[in-house]
Amino acid sequence: EVQLVESGGGLVQPGGSLRLSCAASGFTFSAYAMSWVRQAPGKGLEWVSVINNGGDTTTYADSVKGRFTISRDNAKNTLYLRMNSLKPEDTGVYYCAKKTTYYIGSPLSGVDYWGKGTLVTVSS
Repeated sequence: EVQLVESGGGLVQPGGSLRLSCAASGFTFSAYAMSWVRQAPGKGLEWVSVINNGGDTTTYADSVKGRFTISRDNAKNTLYLRMNSLKPEDTGVYYCAKKTTYYIGSPLSGVDYWGKGTLVTVSS
């Protein structure tokens, strides 16, 4: 059974940092690209970042480029999202998602499993 379990969310002040983790199990983690997707309160899903299976190719939404860094540790079956210079508009539930391909492809397509999410609140 595929499981994706996010952690690391919480309340942080504007300008602060957080690191999210996603522990994966039930599939060959190193064989698939992985995504971070977020949902702000009352809004739809927004793609944040994608990383290929090997971790050497990444892509970011313009809204987070230069502030967020996606990475993965295939030995630990874990996906990460380092978030710096956080803004109130970064508030939302952050989900990790497994892609059906090893490459990045189209950011919001080709996702077959989602975690339950972790809440990030950026507020003073």
